[in-house]
Amino acid sequence: MTSTTSGTARSTIRRVTVIGCGLIGTSVALALRAEGIRVTLADHDPRALSEAVRMGAGIALTLDEPPADVVVIATPPSTVPQVLRDAQSRELGAVYTDVASTKARILASAELAGCDLSRYVPGHPMAGREVPGAGAARAGLFTGRKWALCPCPATALYAVRAVAELVAACGAQVTLLSPSAHDRAAAAVSHAPLVMSAALSARFAYAAGQPDVLSLAGRGLYDVTRVAGSPPELWIDILEHNADAVADILEEVVDDLTAVAAALRAPEGSTSWGVVADLLVRGNLGRELIVDACAPAGQRRDPATAATAATAATAATAAAGTPAELEAA
Repeated sequence: MTSTTSGTARSTIRRVTVIGCGLIGTSVALALRAEGIRVTLADHDPRALSEAVRMGAGIALTLDEPPADVVVIATPPSTVPQVLRDAQSRELGAVYTDVASTKARILASAELAGCDLSRYVPGHPMAGREVPGAGAARAGLFTGRKWALCPCPATALYAVRAVAELVAACGAQVTLLSPSAHDRAAAAVSHAPLVMSAALSARFAYAAGQPDVLSLAGRGLYDVTRVAGSPPELWIDILEHNADAVADILEEVVDDLTAVAAALRAPEGSTSWGVVADLLVRGNLGRELIVDACAPAGQRRDPATAATAATAATAATAAAGTPAELEAA
């Protein structure tokens, strides 16, 4: 379920506390400040906190600060349950959410830690940059982007509504998913692509001593390797929290690549080139669906049209032969 609501015309949120002044936390704070919401900030690193304050993201949290309407936990996945428990024990706010990119394991750990799940709405904004830290934060980072909310059965409806208001204040669109469905989706659209980008980029790790290797590099290589510049320590934490789902996707990709590599080494005239054609056609279809999913709602294709295109492309793939046959055709 996706909501396209944005803006704060009916927002009841007046105070927000953000714990964690990295890229995402500071961007949330900047977006909320742009809407006139009071934001207090906390971070175990005084330098990160100072930079976020200097950027106008909010003021440092003090002991006499009244409880916030919403507390946003913007720390690495492995730390969220403990930070949530500590924040709730200090009564820092009425409702709590997080922005970590995994959900099921965090929720299970939060329950084991004794957190109050009725006031906790797991969340994940589908936006970011490969550049870490508060200095890379942008108030418009979430504008028009999807933001997953993954409440559990114990989550109170008022808590979901409050966090949905916060998401709208940041200019994003709410997508409601179960924690497990979120993790499978995130593995497919974010986590596995990061690993694949890193794997491709790793081929050039020692290219500095071979100037000819990158002499023809262009925008295509740049685009598919962009996210490989993300901080390894953060991504090790994320991948550990969603290991099985990511491994499933990677194994499927490995199967495709192994089949294509075998086809490329096959003797000339071999019919195995149909394997190559199949991957390229499926790649075209997948790319079209990705473009549709990322387009504004009014510009997306009718699902029936996409299905017809898929059927036609599959038939074309089945008829594909060797490169020589395709050229003759």
